[in-house]
Amino acid sequence: MTTEATYLRLGSLIADTPDLKADPTPETHRWVAQVLALIEAGKLVDTVGIVSFKVASLHLQGGLRDGNWSTILAVAHQALAKAELHAPAELQGAFIAAGHAFDAFAAVGKALGTATADVFIVDPYADAKVLTDYAVLAPDNASVRVLTEATHSKALKPAARHWAQQMKQSLEVRLGLPRSLHDRLILIDGKTAFVLGQSFKDLAKRSHTSLVRMPPDAGKLKIDAYELMWSSATPL
Repeated sequence: MTTEATYLRLGSLIADTPDLKADPTPETHRWVAQVLALIEAGKLVDTVGIVSFKVASLHLQGGLRDGNWSTILAVAHQALAKAELHAPAELQGAFIAAGHAFDAFAAVGKALGTATADVFIVDPYADAKVLTDYAVLAPDNASVRVLTEATHSKALKPAARHWAQQMKQSLEVRLGLPRSLHDRLILIDGKTAFVLGQSFKDLAKRSHTSLVRMPPDAGKLKIDAYELMWSSATPL
């Protein structure tokens, strides 16, 4: 596997970190095994790190679970940092880890700051926080669009109304059908797609989350798909 593929794959796995508070499932163990395989294949951490990861992965239940998950994630993020150093220069920075509220705020702000004309946010569980905490970081000359699901839009309506009264950026919110949205995305200028590990209302609440810039080809497919959904969605 190339250094580029290792970096993007490891970043994608960390973006899809399992629920750390739940008892481990077969999918959880598969996730741990995949992360370990990438770390070992890429020689991304030393022997001590590998051993710590393996020992922690054997004890994901009981009173030591939180500490062992912390060890697994620490090793995974250490490996990601090293993988980034060896990735092509044009890909470095494609993955932004956010383990705390301010880190999440800064990571989203960095992505939104790249917009020149259009910010398109997709989040099936969007509430007022998507506007009050994050969309406000978009440049003044960029319009803002939010696509969410009708069943979760109640708290958004008053926030959108206040936005229209005060903010420079134009805002449009549309509602998709229940269970029609399966991603949390920031789509920039119809060209760049960022995938969030959690919904905006929960960003960094469960400790580790992430913001990953998709490869251009995959990102374009994602953008096209959600533009089509936007065209058929209902205005708020």
